[in-house]
Amino acid sequence: MNYKIALIKGDGIGPEVVGEAVKVMDAIGVKFGHTFAYTDILMGGCAIDAVGKSYPDGTAEACKTCDAVLLGAVGGPKWGHSTNPDQRPETALLSIRKDLGLYANLRPAALRPALADACPLKKETADKGIDLMIVRELTGGVYFGKKDRYPTPDRGEEASDLMAYSEQEIERIGRRAFELARLRRKKLASVDKANVLETSRLWRQVIHRLAQEYPDVACEDVLVDNAAMQLVRDPGQFDVIVTENMFGDILSDEASMITGSIGLLPSASIGDRAPGLYEPIHGSAPDIAGQDKANPIATILSVAMMFRYSFHLSGEAQAIEDAVDAVLNAGWRTADIAKPGETAIGTLKMGELIRAQL
Repeated sequence: MNYKIALIKGDGIGPEVVGEAVKVMDAIGVKFGHTFAYTDILMGGCAIDAVGKSYPDGTAEACKTCDAVLLGAVGGPKWGHSTNPDQRPETALLSIRKDLGLYANLRPAALRPALADACPLKKETADKGIDLMIVRELTGGVYFGKKDRYPTPDRGEEASDLMAYSEQEIERIGRRAFELARLRRKKLASVDKANVLETSRLWRQVIHRLAQEYPDVACEDVLVDNAAMQLVRDPGQFDVIVTENMFGDILSDEASMITGSIGLLPSASIGDRAPGLYEPIHGSAPDIAGQDKANPIATILSVAMMFRYSFHLSGEAQAIEDAVDAVLNAGWRTADIAKPGETAIGTLKMGELIRAQL
């Protein structure tokens, strides 16, 4: 098969980790008989420097000509102070998700066996294992709602952000989560704040209706504050978690830390049509950019998710995941996951070892 991949290398360590992921893709191509054509697309802080805006005209259109998008990371302190939305890297992220219709963010959080001792939780908790998938609604809620700021006669300036969800938005993300649960351990936790928020009461109503269509999936409601506590008390109880945009943003970061390092965790943002967007969950880490210190594993595992969810090539995805586990099991570590006293390897060497396993 021939695939066209859009590469948004971005800022900081983005070009380095994307570079290693591309080499892994090429190795998969050799092993399984695929070819890949790559299109470089400018977005983020580097785009601000080059053309004056983080999301250049035609970005979405260029991505839509491809089968999938691989994103490194965007942003950094250099571009964090502008009041102009066009000159803020995070604006580009929100815009591309909206323009490509990427309403479902899939964030796996798995504690890899070789790194069990890196888990910050109690040993008896970590020993139970962690293997969960957070399904976050990505294009609605408070992040995309109407924003306002206005004076008041006696309280100074006041600001508001509207959180709004429609039945259609809730149903499509809910259906994605139920389908994923069917492919895993058939357990779904729907996270909301229905004791306070009207949007959550609608969310719960729609999820309950969907649950009747999936009698083989055990579905439970979990209030978001309880979900945050349960993730650190007993994360092994969760299989698939589905929730709205802001709750998912917070909970997925919490889940990432209980696995030991954000340098290991991939993500996928998908919609009803191609292309999907695949990226590591970590940021651009400008403090180590260009120093061959970044961990490329999260980006490489994002490529595995690309094969699984965009191309439906589970064998290729599994080959990448097995290669990563083999390298970690052999004791190789980048600086972010090395113990005190352990010798850390760099970005290039980690990528080389993973390709050698393939």
